[in-house]
Amino acid sequence: MPMGHDTTEQTGGAAGHFGVDIGTEHVAKVYARAIVEAADAAGCRREVIDELTALARDVLPRVPQAVSVFASPKVSIDQKQAIIDRLAAGRLRPTTTHALHVLARHGRLGVLPEVAAAAGRFADELEGIHEAVFTTAVPLDPDGQQRVVAEVQRALAISLRPSFFVDPAIVGGLIVRVGDTIYDQSVATSLTRLGDRLRQRNISALQTGEYSWQT
Repeated sequence: MPMGHDTTEQTGGAAGHFGVDIGTEHVAKVYARAIVEAADAAGCRREVIDELTALARDVLPRVPQAVSVFASPKVSIDQKQAIIDRLAAGRLRPTTTHALHVLARHGRLGVLPEVAAAAGRFADELEGIHEAVFTTAVPLDPDGQQRVVAEVQRALAISLRPSFFVDPAIVGGLIVRVGDTIYDQSVATSLTRLGDRLRQRNISALQTGEYSWQT
């Protein structure tokens, strides 16, 4: 399993996980690609991504005022860049700091979390790692998660960066989404397919006059 994988357990299914703003996603991808390319040139791809991710996930949520300032068009670029320099001093790599300044100049600091996430996905693509969403009926402990991921990686012959969601509606089994492909091994889906097959068989029997009430 790739290092730094996300095994956060969430409840309520994976549907909300894919509800993204297309415009924001596109903008994030553009900046993410440029940031990864700049980090590659400096030989610090993962370090820069980790710093941007930590800033977006761990630092900014603790300072709501900073989030408002970064997103506000009323705050000048110079003011935003001064804040960046104070945040970065002795903490962030020059490439990370430069990326933040670029986002500030273009009024995009408000989408830093999306940019950091997109940069991580782009780096994964370059490294042959695929994002995978695992949905189970009940939470899995860390050992269970590792076993399931290992089995799917062997079956698909690819490396995965997994995230886990819980959805009791699938009853049992497992649903795995890798990119746009869904591998559905849930009990709920199996029962639905069985019901569909039985209904189709009965319809065919009625049409041919071979229906049996014992079926």
